[in-house]
Parts: sequence; structure tokens; C-alpha cells
Amino acid sequence: MQWTFTLDQLPEIARQFWEYFADKQVFTLDGPMGAGKTTLVKALCAAKGVEDATASPTFSIINEYAYHDVQGHPRRIFHLDLYRLRDEDDAISAGVEDTLYQDAISFVEWPEVVAHLLPLDTVHLQLEVQADQKRVLREIASSLK
Repeated sequence: MQWTFTLDQLPEIARQFWEYFADKQVFTLDGPMGAGKTTLVKALCAAKGVEDATASPTFSIINEYAYHDVQGHPRRIFHLDLYRLRDEDDAISAGVEDTLYQDAISFVEWPEVVAHLLPLDTVHLQLEVQADQKRVLREIASSLK
């Protein structure tokens, strides 16, 4: 899976993303600072119907958003930014492991610190900036523990 897009195309890419990954719940997001990881998560949340204001969880570590699935059931999306965590113990203390194993969607930025905690069916994504201000989003692997 790979998409190349501009900022204007992001809502359509988010729609396609959810069609492709309809049955997945945990996603890691790899990419340099400023690549647009939080912007991507905002678009993915909007495509799910999240009405709350979305923001980077850099200082809160975990942000939680609510939406309703197609049957009208309440659901949650967690956006985790682990940049400031030192190690797996910090992550566990912050409640990261709890979010990864709930019946909810989780997006994990800077996932290296929790590599051993990730569920087996985690989807690993990479976001790359191109010279023409386009972004490339690609699936780079699935966890194979």
C-alpha cells in the first residue's frame, strides 16, 4: 500500500485509507519531525467522523477522540506521541500499553520505545516528504513477533 498526495488531497486519502485498513486498529507512524504525522492523524480522525478538536499529543502523550461507527456505536481513537518517553517503563507508566489493547484505534508516533508492546497485527506506516511538498504514505511492515 502506498499513497502520494498533497495537503488538498488528504481528505480523499483518508477515506481510501479506511477502506484499505477497515479491519485494523493499531498503526505506527514513522517519519521525521515536520513530515505531517499529526496532520495525517487529524484527517484520518475527520474521515471517521471525529468532531472534537484534534491536536498533537506531544505534551499530553495520549489524546483520545470519540466518534460513532457505521452502526452508530460509540468508538474511540487514541493518538500517542511517544517522543518524550525514555523507555518502555515510561510508556507503561503513561498508560500506553492499556490503549494498545483496547477495542479502539491507536496511532503511535515514535513507536520505537514500545516495539515489544505492540500487538501482533500492528500496521507500520512511514510518512515521507517529497521535494515538491507532496507526501508519500506507505505501509512498511506488519508486526511479526
